[in-house]
Amino acid sequence: MQKTYYDPADLKKFGKISEWNEELGSKFFEYYNSVFKEGALSEREKSLIALAVSHTEQCPYCIDAYTKDGLQRGITKEEMMEALHVGAAIKSGATLVHGVQMMNKVNKLEM
Repeated sequence: MQKTYYDPADLKKFGKISEWNEELGSKFFEYYNSVFKEGALSEREKSLIALAVSHTEQCPYCIDAYTKDGLQRGITKEEMMEALHVGAAIKSGATLVHGVQMMNKVNKLEM
Protein backbone atom coordinates (compact mmCIF):
# COMPACT_ATOMS: atom_id res chain seq x y z
CA MET A 1 0.00 0.00 0.00
CA GLN A 2 1.26 3.43 -0.93
CA LYS A 3 1.85 5.74 2.03
CA THR A 4 0.47 9.26 1.63
CA TYR A 5 0.15 12.30 3.86
CA TYR A 6 -3.62 11.88 3.82
CA ASP A 7 -4.75 8.63 5.42
CA PRO A 8 -7.99 7.44 3.78
CA ALA A 9 -9.00 5.93 7.13
CA ASP A 10 -9.18 9.45 8.58
CA LEU A 11 -12.34 10.16 6.57
CA LYS A 12 -14.21 7.79 8.89
CA LYS A 13 -13.07 9.94 11.83
CA PHE A 14 -14.72 13.10 10.49
CA GLY A 15 -17.74 12.69 12.76
CA LYS A 16 -15.42 12.85 15.78
CA ILE A 17 -14.46 16.43 14.94
CA SER A 18 -17.21 17.47 17.37
CA GLU A 19 -15.53 15.82 20.35
CA TRP A 20 -13.47 18.88 21.24
CA ASN A 21 -16.32 21.33 20.72
CA GLU A 22 -19.69 19.61 20.79
CA GLU A 23 -21.74 22.77 20.27
CA LEU A 24 -19.99 24.00 17.14
CA GLY A 25 -19.54 20.50 15.75
CA SER A 26 -23.24 19.79 16.15
CA LYS A 27 -24.14 23.06 14.47
CA PHE A 28 -21.82 22.30 11.57
CA PHE A 29 -23.21 18.80 10.99
CA GLU A 30 -26.80 20.06 11.30
CA TYR A 31 -26.04 22.64 8.61
CA TYR A 32 -24.04 20.19 6.47
CA ASN A 33 -26.79 17.57 6.52
CA SER A 34 -29.45 20.19 5.74
CA VAL A 35 -27.51 21.42 2.72
CA PHE A 36 -27.44 17.97 1.15
CA LYS A 37 -31.16 17.22 1.56
CA GLU A 38 -33.41 17.26 -1.49
CA GLY A 39 -34.48 20.80 -2.30
CA ALA A 40 -34.50 22.88 -5.45
CA LEU A 41 -31.57 20.64 -6.43
CA SER A 42 -31.73 16.87 -6.18
CA GLU A 43 -29.41 14.97 -3.86
CA ARG A 44 -27.79 13.58 -7.01
CA GLU A 45 -27.11 17.07 -8.39
CA LYS A 46 -25.71 18.19 -5.04
CA SER A 47 -23.41 15.18 -4.97
CA LEU A 48 -22.09 16.07 -8.42
CA ILE A 49 -21.51 19.68 -7.38
CA ALA A 50 -19.74 18.49 -4.23
CA LEU A 51 -17.50 16.25 -6.31
CA ALA A 52 -16.48 19.13 -8.58
CA VAL A 53 -15.85 21.46 -5.63
CA SER A 54 -13.88 18.70 -3.89
CA HIS A 55 -11.46 18.77 -6.79
CA THR A 56 -11.15 22.56 -6.94
CA GLU A 57 -10.52 22.58 -3.18
CA GLN A 58 -8.16 19.62 -3.64
CA CYS A 59 -9.57 17.69 -0.69
CA PRO A 60 -8.72 13.99 -1.06
CA TYR A 61 -11.20 13.02 1.65
CA CYS A 62 -14.03 14.82 -0.14
CA ILE A 63 -12.99 13.40 -3.50
CA ASP A 64 -13.17 9.88 -2.06
CA ALA A 65 -16.47 10.53 -0.29
CA TYR A 66 -18.28 12.18 -3.20
CA THR A 67 -16.91 9.77 -5.80
CA LYS A 68 -18.39 6.92 -3.77
CA ASP A 69 -21.59 8.88 -3.09
CA GLY A 70 -21.95 9.75 -6.76
CA LEU A 71 -21.55 6.16 -7.87
CA GLN A 72 -24.20 5.11 -5.34
CA ARG A 73 -26.52 7.74 -6.82
CA GLY A 74 -26.01 6.50 -10.35
CA ILE A 75 -23.71 9.27 -11.51
CA THR A 76 -21.63 7.98 -14.39
CA LYS A 77 -17.89 8.36 -14.73
CA GLU A 78 -18.53 10.54 -17.79
CA GLU A 79 -20.76 12.87 -15.75
CA MET A 80 -18.13 12.96 -13.00
CA MET A 81 -15.38 13.87 -15.45
CA GLU A 82 -17.52 16.54 -17.10
CA ALA A 83 -18.29 18.06 -13.68
CA LEU A 84 -14.58 17.99 -12.89
CA HIS A 85 -13.85 19.90 -16.10
CA VAL A 86 -16.51 22.48 -15.21
CA GLY A 87 -14.80 22.97 -11.85
CA ALA A 88 -11.39 23.20 -13.51
CA ALA A 89 -12.66 25.77 -16.02
CA ILE A 90 -14.09 27.94 -13.26
CA LYS A 91 -10.93 27.60 -11.14
CA SER A 92 -8.64 28.48 -14.06
CA GLY A 93 -10.94 31.30 -15.17
CA ALA A 94 -10.91 32.73 -11.66
CA THR A 95 -7.12 32.62 -11.70
CA LEU A 96 -6.92 34.33 -15.08
CA VAL A 97 -9.49 37.01 -14.31
CA HIS A 98 -7.28 38.09 -11.41
CA GLY A 99 -4.76 38.89 -14.13
CA VAL A 100 -6.88 41.98 -14.85
CA GLN A 101 -6.04 43.21 -11.35
CA MET A 102 -2.34 42.65 -12.07
CA MET A 103 -2.65 44.44 -15.41
CA ASN A 104 -4.41 47.39 -13.75
CA LYS A 105 -1.65 47.60 -11.14
CA VAL A 106 1.12 47.47 -13.77
CA ASN A 107 -0.62 50.15 -15.85
CA LYS A 108 -1.01 52.37 -12.79
CA LEU A 109 2.63 51.93 -11.74
CA GLU A 110 3.91 52.60 -15.25
CA MET A 111 2.16 55.98 -15.44
